[in-house]
Amino acid sequence: MESRIADADELKADMLKVDALKVEESREDALKVASVDSIAQQKFALRRTLLAERRALPAALRAQWNLAIGARILEWSRTQQIGALGVYQAIQAEPDLSDCYARLAAAGVQLALPVVVAADAPLRFAAWRPGDAMVKDALGVLIPATLDWVGALPALLIPCLGFNAARCRLGYGGGYYDRTLAPAPRPLGIGIAYAGAQVEFATEAHDIALDMIVTEAG
Repeated sequence: MESRIADADELKADMLKVDALKVEESREDALKVASVDSIAQQKFALRRTLLAERRALPAALRAQWNLAIGARILEWSRTQQIGALGVYQAIQAEPDLSDCYARLAAAGVQLALPVVVAADAPLRFAAWRPGDAMVKDALGVLIPATLDWVGALPALLIPCLGFNAARCRLGYGGGYYDRTLAPAPRPLGIGIAYAGAQVEFATEAHDIALDMIVTEAG
């Protein structure tokens, strides 16, 4: 009889331990959710601030910085003997590298622009040369009127709304470039931004560090 009571007490103690463990795990899960939520809120606030700051830059200053960034990209492409490159059409006061693109195309570099094919899919890239006919996609971004898809590209120029010391990029929140860079083998990710866009923020599991960041300052 005493043995049965002892067994029952041990069983009850074990059940209490399990319940305590479940409570602890639940708290940890809640903290994880709260942490993810706080990171998302931080990024949302940073996006608004950084976009407002970029839009407020004087046009003449941005034009000067754009040429400086473009010169660095041209030098890098010559040094690395880049034959094909994913580029972008500037929106929302992003660094406009139109002059750089014209020079790259004249040097024989195959350029390609990103195209959103689905909301949860990686970007695809279509061949493009400055002067080609363009149309706006559903997001209002200019893409080639004729979609001549290209294969794997060795490198991509990726506009950054912000970036941190770990070279993680802050974009507009769609995750398109993260999904594009996720599969291996991946292209080189070259972040393009103004130097003042460097800011510290926490990263999430899906954030992928870029290989380098090019700004007007270096």
